[in-house]
Amino acid sequence: MKILYTNFHGGNGGGHDTYIYHLAAGLSHRYRVAVASPAGSRLSSMVDTLPGVHVIDMQFKPGWRTFLPELARLRRLIEQSAFDVVHVNGSADHRQVMLALVGCRRRPAVVFTKHNTFAAGSVGNFLRARFATDRTIAVSDYVRVMLERQSPYGDITVIKHGVRPPSQAIERAEIRRRRMEYFGEEGADAIVLGSVAGTGPHKGWTDLVSALAHLPDALRAKFRVMLAGDWPSHAQREFVEHSGVGRQLVFVGPTDRTHEVLATCDVSFVLSYHESLSFACREAMSMGRPVIVTDVGGLPENVSDRVDGWIVPPRSPDAVAAVLREIAARPERVAEMGRAARATSERDFSFARFIDETSSVYRASVRGSTVFA
Repeated sequence: MKILYTNFHGGNGGGHDTYIYHLAAGLSHRYRVAVASPAGSRLSSMVDTLPGVHVIDMQFKPGWRTFLPELARLRRLIEQSAFDVVHVNGSADHRQVMLALVGCRRRPAVVFTKHNTFAAGSVGNFLRARFATDRTIAVSDYVRVMLERQSPYGDITVIKHGVRPPSQAIERAEIRRRRMEYFGEEGADAIVLGSVAGTGPHKGWTDLVSALAHLPDALRAKFRVMLAGDWPSHAQREFVEHSGVGRQLVFVGPTDRTHEVLATCDVSFVLSYHESLSFACREAMSMGRPVIVTDVGGLPENVSDRVDGWIVPPRSPDAVAAVLREIAARPERVAEMGRAARATSERDFSFARFIDETSSVYRASVRGSTVFA
C-alpha cells in the first residue's frame, strides 16, 4: 500500500506534527510512505530523518499567484505516484486534495483526521466530507460526538494517540544536575512543574503562573516551572515578570527532546481552553508524571481525577492553586500518582494499537472508496 500524508503547517504544528511523524515512522516498515509538507516546516525536518519515508515540499496555503501551479503539482504527485490512501489532517490540505482529485481517473481513498475541537459544520466541511472523505478518524470520544452531532462527516472511528515511552530512564542524579542547571542550587530540590504542550495563549499556562502568584511566599518558593514550546512573546514575558514568578519559571524553547524536559519534572500540566486529546498529556503520563488538566474537550479522557492526575475547571487559577497546595502538603502522593499514570499509559496508550487501528482504517477505506463516486 502507498500512503501520502499531507500537512499544511509551515512552522511548528505541535501535536499535529507528532501525530504524522509517529504514523510515518510506525507504518513505513509495512507500506510505502510519503509526506507532503511545506519546505522548512518542523514536520519536514522531523520526517526527513526517517529511513524509507519520502518528503515532498508542498504548499497547502499558497498565494493566489501560486495556487494553480501548486494544485497542479499535487495532482501530478497523486497520479504519478499512484497512492492508495491520502491521509489529510487539516482544512487547507484537505481542500487542496479535494480539488486535485477532480477528474482523476484513478482516485486514492481519502482519510481525514479531525485533530481539534473547532466547529465542522460549514459549507467547506460539507463539500470536503461529500467529495473527498472516505473515512474519518476522531482523536477522542469528545471529537467523535462533536462530529456526529454537528458535522457532515461519517464513517467515524475513534483512534486515540499512542505513546512510545523512552527506552531508558534518566538517573536521579542527572535529573538533579539538570534542575541545578535550569534553576540554580536552590531549585535542585524544588517541586518542578513542567509542560511540553506549548506556549500559545489557548494553552492556559498563564493560569498556572497566576495560581503560583496567589500562593504565600513560603509556599510559592517550593515550586519551579519549565515550559517547552515556541518562545514567548514580549507581552507573555512581561506578564510572567509582573506576576512575581519570573525567577521560578524557565522557557525551554522549541524542542523535539520532550522526554528530557518531562524527566526533569515532578508534575506536568495541560491547562488548555480547548483541546481534542493532548499528546503532551499522554507523553507525560507514559513517563510516570501525574498531570493537571482542564475539564475541556478530550483532556479528561486521559486522567482519573486524583488517581493519576487532577482535573480542574478551565481559566481557574484558584482551582490550580488548590492543587498546588495539595501537592506541597503531600509530596509523597505525587510519586504514587506518577506510578498510577504510568500504569494508565501502559494499559490505554499503546503505540502498537494506535498503529494497527490506523492501518485497519486505511485498509477499509481502500476497499470501500467512494471519493467522487
